[in-house]
Amino acid sequence: MEKPFHMGQTIAGESSTSKTLPILSIPVLDIIDEIKLASDLKLSVHENEVAQKMKELGLQRAKMFGWQNTYVFTKAMGEMLVNSVRGDIPVVIIRPTIIESTHKEPFPGWIQGNRMLDPWIISYGKGRLPGFLGDPKAIVDVVPLDMVVNASIAAIAKHGIAAKPELNVYHVGSSTINPLVLNDVFKFSCDHFTCSPLMDSKGENIDITGMKFFSSMDNFSSYISDEITQRSGVMDAPISDSKLRGKLEMKCKKEVELLVHMAKLYEPYMFYRGW
Repeated sequence: MEKPFHMGQTIAGESSTSKTLPILSIPVLDIIDEIKLASDLKLSVHENEVAQKMKELGLQRAKMFGWQNTYVFTKAMGEMLVNSVRGDIPVVIIRPTIIESTHKEPFPGWIQGNRMLDPWIISYGKGRLPGFLGDPKAIVDVVPLDMVVNASIAAIAKHGIAAKPELNVYHVGSSTINPLVLNDVFKFSCDHFTCSPLMDSKGENIDITGMKFFSSMDNFSSYISDEITQRSGVMDAPISDSKLRGKLEMKCKKEVELLVHMAKLYEPYMFYRGW
């Protein structure tokens, strides 16, 4: 079992014990202030800018308090709120790692939507991901969906029967028992798409090659920009056809921007080798 988050606790505060931060410089997390900050921002910007500005604010606040992104930051605040208002109610919090398709139930491989690692794997299978920002030896802590559900049911049953006014926190993952490294994720994907390739718009099989890994964002973005430009056919388009070249160049730019954006989101996790 793991320790619960308490109101106002931050990861930055924990890291300060190693003397990396003076005690007085540790930011104080006040959830009410965070809600007000987000509400004020929403009212102060144009409607078309709200989504982007909120993303920027969330990421900035998350990093200030020690979290990698808004997703894990808001989850932590949610745990704090639950802990502060639960009273004498027994509560179980489940912290799963990367949830992927099922192992057995309702049947092997079931998943709803494309989430977590899925966008990367699908892009790779479509030939749209020529490189990846990450350590090939990094541990990718993946856990099947049905195992998370089973663990949740077991934890609820255990602590529900005990009926003690406690907050119990469980991590559900695979890295300590059956670790999966990043290189294997793409090796297994390559094996799959080699045997069962996806098809392009012309109905032809899409050929893929082994994944090339990068340790820096600059090298990664430069490589994928060159590769995507080369594969797009923009260099073969007639110079006289400015409309076609412009269309292809814009398409390349959007693809590169999307991959760089995704790489930035996943970067904190793609160099993890375990504790």
